[in-house]
Amino acid sequence: MTYEIYDDVITIRLVQEACKMLDVSQEVVLKLFGEYFFSFCKMSGYDAMLRTLGGNLVDFIENLDALHSYLALSYQEMNAPSFRVEKMENGKMLLHYYSDRKGLYHIVPGIIEAVAKDFFDSEVTMTILNQSEEDERTGKKEHVVFLVVQRSCRPKTKGQITASRTEVELEIYRKEREETLRKMKARYANLPACPGKRSPWEIVRSIVKFGQGKIQHSFTPCYPQRLWIEEQAFCNAFPFHIVFDRELRVKQTGVNIQKFVPGLQTLDIRLDEYFSIVHPQVTFNIESIKKFINSQFVLKTRREMAPEPSQQKSLLKLRGQMLWMESLGCMVYLCSPKLRSLQELEERGLHIADIAQHDTTRDLILLNQQRLAEIELSNQLERKKEELRILSRHLEIEKKKTETLLYAMLPRHVANQLKEGKRVEAGEFNVCTILFSDVVTFTNICAACEPIQIVNMLNAMYSRFDRLTNIHDVYKVETIGDAYMVVGGVPVPTDTHAERVANFALGMRIAAREVTNPISGQPIQIRVGLHTGPVLAGVVGEKMPRYCLFGDTVNTASRMESHGVPDHIHLSPFTYRALEGKSFEISKRGEIQVKGKGLMTTYFLLHNLKISEDQIMGRPGVNLDLYEEDQQQSSRCNTGFADMKQAERDEAPPTEGQNMSSPHSAVALTDTVNGLQPDHRTDSRLCLLL
Repeated sequence: MTYEIYDDVITIRLVQEACKMLDVSQEVVLKLFGEYFFSFCKMSGYDAMLRTLGGNLVDFIENLDALHSYLALSYQEMNAPSFRVEKMENGKMLLHYYSDRKGLYHIVPGIIEAVAKDFFDSEVTMTILNQSEEDERTGKKEHVVFLVVQRSCRPKTKGQITASRTEVELEIYRKEREETLRKMKARYANLPACPGKRSPWEIVRSIVKFGQGKIQHSFTPCYPQRLWIEEQAFCNAFPFHIVFDRELRVKQTGVNIQKFVPGLQTLDIRLDEYFSIVHPQVTFNIESIKKFINSQFVLKTRREMAPEPSQQKSLLKLRGQMLWMESLGCMVYLCSPKLRSLQELEERGLHIADIAQHDTTRDLILLNQQRLAEIELSNQLERKKEELRILSRHLEIEKKKTETLLYAMLPRHVANQLKEGKRVEAGEFNVCTILFSDVVTFTNICAACEPIQIVNMLNAMYSRFDRLTNIHDVYKVETIGDAYMVVGGVPVPTDTHAERVANFALGMRIAAREVTNPISGQPIQIRVGLHTGPVLAGVVGEKMPRYCLFGDTVNTASRMESHGVPDHIHLSPFTYRALEGKSFEISKRGEIQVKGKGLMTTYFLLHNLKISEDQIMGRPGVNLDLYEEDQQQSSRCNTGFADMKQAERDEAPPTEGQNMSSPHSAVALTDTVNGLQPDHRTDSRLCLLL
C-alpha cells in the first residue's frame, strides 16, 4: 500500500530472507535495493524533480534533505535520513549519513552510485570510513561516514587527451598557453577605450574564458556600502525570522513570530527556551547548527511556553534556513510556518494573510491541499482495490461451490458447455447399463412415520449410495422419492460399464443394510434392477436443467426393478451376457412375465468372486483400481450390443404396438407406462422417463 506505514522490522526480515534465498550478504541486497529504489523513484514521477536538485553530485546530495522535507508534506510519517558533505582538497569528499533507522546504511552507496551514473555520467566508489552513534544527536542513532571518489565516464575530449600526455608535453603546452595569454593581454591593454562604452575586448574578456571557448559561469556579487532597508520594514517584509547570537539569545524577530510566540521579543531571552529542533536532530547550540548549516531546519514551539489559550491547539512549526553572520557573531533564521493543508493552517490559528506575499508557502499550502485530496482519492482506490481482491477471492470460493453443485447435477462436460452459453446437443450411446432401485414397503413406512424420519432415512441411504458412485465411477441420473437411478457408460463411454454398475449394485445392497427402518428398527431392504442397451441422452429444461436418458432401455431397467425381489439384484438377459465370464456369481431366475415385454429369462446377481466387500465399498487401505479400460471400446460395444439385440428378439418378441427396432419409440414408452403395476411409485418416475 503506497501510503501505508510499515515497521522496519518487516524490512529487515525481508532482507534476511532474501539473503538466505540468494546466498548473498546483506550488504549486497541493500545496495541492489538502493539502485532499484532510484529507478523506482524515477518511474513514480520524481525524475524531473531529482534532476533539478543540483548541477553536480555534491549539490545533489546537499539538497536531499530539502527534498525529504518537501515529501514529508505528503508522507507525514516519513522518517528520512540526513546527509552532510565535506569537500576535500584532492577532489574527494566525505559523505556523512545520519539515521535513526539502524542497519539500512548500505542502501546509500546503491542510490548515490545510480544517481552519479544516470545524472552526472560518472562512476562513484564509496568506502565506509567510520560507523558510530552520534552523541550530539538526540534522535538519530547511526552516523556513517563514506569516502566518495568520483570519476567521469564520458569519452575523453581533446582537452582530456592532452591532459593524459607526458609531463614534458604538459609543461610545453602550459608555457605556450601562458605566452599566448600574455600577448593577448598586451594587445587589448593598448586599445583605446571608448568613452561611456566598454571596449570590445572588455566585453569579450568578461564573458569568454580564454582557451576553452565556454561562457564563464563564475559570478562575483556586488554588495552595497550600507543596507538600504530600515529595521521596521525588514521585520514586516520577513514576518517569520529570528536573529540570535552564539549563546542563543534572541536579538531580533519578525512581527508574526512575536504575534504567535509572544515573549520572544523579551530582551536576551534564549531561543531554546521557546523552541526545540525537529530536523535535523542536533543538539541546540551554535556549533551543531553550523555543522548542518546547509540543511533545512525545522523548529517547533514548546507547549509549556505557549500562551494559555494556545496550549490546546497544534504547536507551531517553522521551516527555513540558517545563515551565519560572522561580523555580527549572530545567526539569522529565515523561516515560514510548516503547514501541509488549510486544515493545519486553521488549527494553528493562522491565515493566508499572515504569510508574506513573496513567501511560496502560500502557493505550497494550496497546491498541497489539492495533492492531499489526490492522495486521499488514491488511498480510497487502493482500499477499494484491496476490498475487490478479497471479494474476488470470496467469489472464487463461492464459484467453486457453485461448480461443485452444478457438477453434482450435470456431467462435467455438459455443465461446462452450459456455463459457456452453448447449446448441448443430445447424444446417442450404443450401449450402457442402467440401474433402478427402490425401498421395499416404502409406502407403508411413509404412512407410519413422521416426515422428518423419512427424510433422515433417505438422506442416510442416499449419502452412502452417492459415495459409491464416486468409487465405481457411475453417473447418478436422478432420485425421486425412494427411487435411485444410475447409469454406467454415460456420459463417458466405457467398456466396463456393466461391471461398474454390477459392483455398485452389490455395494448398494451392503450399504442399505446399514440404514435402519424407522418402524421396525431393522435394516431396510431394497430392490435393484439392471438392464443393458442403447439410450439417447440430453439436457432437458432451462430453469432447472437435467441430464436425462431416453429409450426403451430405461423402461426395461425400470421393469427389472419393479419385477425384482427384496434384497436381490435383478438382471435382464442383456446385462447377464455383458457380465458373463467377468468373475460374478449369477443365478438364473427363469422365465417371468414382464409387463410390456412378455416372457423374459432373468437372473440374480449374487457376488463378485474376485473382489472383496471392502474393495466394493471403497474402504480405506484397499486397492480401488478395479477396472481396466479396453482401448478398442467402440468396436466391442457395438458388437456386444448387436449380439444382445439379436438375443432380445429371439427370447421376447415384441408385443403388439411396440417397435423394438426403434429404441426411442414413443409408443414403447406409452405401452410401458400403461403396464406398470399400481403398487410401485412409477407415476412420479414419468417425469424422468418422458
